[in-house]
Amino acid sequence: MSKSTSVDQLIRSLVSQGIHDDRVLSAMRAVPRNLFVRDDQSQRAYEDAALPIECGQTISQPYIVALMTQALQLTGEETVLEVGTGSGYQTAVLSQLCRRVVSVERHETLAESAKSILSELQIDNVTFRLGDGTRGCREFAPYDGILVAAAAPSMPRSLANQLGVGGRIVIPVGDETTQTLILATRTDQGLHTQKLCNCRFVKLIGREGWSDQDD
Repeated sequence: MSKSTSVDQLIRSLVSQGIHDDRVLSAMRAVPRNLFVRDDQSQRAYEDAALPIECGQTISQPYIVALMTQALQLTGEETVLEVGTGSGYQTAVLSQLCRRVVSVERHETLAESAKSILSELQIDNVTFRLGDGTRGCREFAPYDGILVAAAAPSMPRSLANQLGVGGRIVIPVGDETTQTLILATRTDQGLHTQKLCNCRFVKLIGREGWSDQDD
């Protein structure tokens, strides 16, 4: 099966699952997921499935990437914080849809690999930071959107505090086996939250997440 056919099938699958934002679908079509998967997973690059990557992490299922991105309702002018660079695939998708992405990763190996791939793709609106993503990145706050690509036991206070009024954060919250993907919008009165779906992510390790002793 050719790459173009695989991409077309993936896009049709996303549409059938409720992904309706044309800008998100265009970004999913434009970003070559095959560049972000391990060589031994290359034949599965366009399956709608999470796949293993280095450091015991995963590249998220395309549907979840699209759903989380769509939930942010990006117009192209935003500054978005991504917690958990991982493979860099979600980072690349976000880069197509907002003015600037600030991406925080705790594994240097993953951060350097993602940086290299995005450079190869000539994506130049991403700022990478190495560190504890649960604490966000105050340097560029407040953010119009925050996307957290790992599951937290509860909403990290630092991330909530770095979200601007009117901004949206999408984050999986729960225990090690049962998690809910949450969308929260910052209002003058606080955070208004809603459930998007059940999900399963790797754990968000850090001061305001899970302890690295449980990793």
